[in-house]
Amino acid sequence: MRLTRRTAVLGLAATALSACMPGAAPAPGATFRPAPNPAFDAWVAGFRARALARGIAPATFDAAFRGAGYLPDVVERDRNQTESTRTLEDYLAIAASDERVSKGRAALARHQATLDAVAGRYGVPAHVVTAVWGLESFYGERRGAVPVISATATLAFDARRGAFFEDQLIAALRILQNGDITPARMTGSWAGAMGHTQFIPTSYIAYAVDFDGDGRRDIWSDNPVDALASAASYLARSGWVRGQPWGIEVVLPEGFDRASAGRGNRRSVASWAALGVVPADGGALPDHGPAEILPPAGGRGPAFMIFRNFSVLLRYNNAESYAIGVGHLSDRLRGGGPLRTAFGPDARGMTLADRKRLQQQLTAKGFDAGTADGVIGAKTEAAIRAYQRSQGLPETGVPSMGLLQRLG
Repeated sequence: MRLTRRTAVLGLAATALSACMPGAAPAPGATFRPAPNPAFDAWVAGFRARALARGIAPATFDAAFRGAGYLPDVVERDRNQTESTRTLEDYLAIAASDERVSKGRAALARHQATLDAVAGRYGVPAHVVTAVWGLESFYGERRGAVPVISATATLAFDARRGAFFEDQLIAALRILQNGDITPARMTGSWAGAMGHTQFIPTSYIAYAVDFDGDGRRDIWSDNPVDALASAASYLARSGWVRGQPWGIEVVLPEGFDRASAGRGNRRSVASWAALGVVPADGGALPDHGPAEILPPAGGRGPAFMIFRNFSVLLRYNNAESYAIGVGHLSDRLRGGGPLRTAFGPDARGMTLADRKRLQQQLTAKGFDAGTADGVIGAKTEAAIRAYQRSQGLPETGVPSMGLLQRLG
């Protein structure tokens, strides 16, 4: 099953794993500094009247745009988004990496009292909220530093998705007018997703909460309390069912009819059990109401039985890979182990363990392949090319079992 990483700003998050996944970092040379653009200045002058007509005070508008400007790197990022695809295996290797799990468990323990209070009010478990936090901003380490007014104004002016981003810009101005944040501190991703849990401005207006009672809904602060509660608020209002899991890993029987699986093919747990579906951990299937089966492509790799809360996670980011990533990471954060079912070799005959070993061997020989997570990205490809160059080999950048054997 190949799952597409959605990069369009369609839901709460501006990007799937917005600051954490490979490819999410700014392009080399990106500065996100304003550049002179008379046409943009004229657009801002015209927009001012529209903003005031929608309830933005002149003083709010003028303060917000003092120092704001056109960001050419934002336009570059928006126009050159690649609809990158990763296998679910690669996606989960990043989303539930050893580092993300260990940091998440530490963050969960550090903020346990707050997360328990959030869970008590909204019904969303601490480990689920923490998993969202981990995928959205690596537990607050990668919140984004692009000025939101400049970014959303640039994208509204650019007009490719002008109406959408003008709405985001109006919402951002309303946030400033409400006094939750100052223009200087209102930063986020290049597409305007903000804070620990990467809310776009309209979602902030609808769902953000002041959990610590200081009078501001501050999702930008180093203190993540309001951001974590806001994420739980979003999920709760999207229909999160208290006490129900997102799903579980299951094993499908030999000859399972894949036509009966997939989103929209919901049936009772007893019906799935009668077909021979069993939990990967053993025992009986838990009954949390009607469920669907998400099987792997080609009959290999893990399969999942998903419940209603899986659909709620999709409200946060409408990509199945994202919802599985949050769900699996949340299970790991509360002490669960890796998936029971292996994915098997890829198209080049390499397993995840093989690809990890390849990265480790390249780095050991002085060709930095990055984190040995088994995911072949730009850094690993560059390391392969550099090694091939050093050996007088064709510079393909392509991993293979032959290359792994040559590395020793």
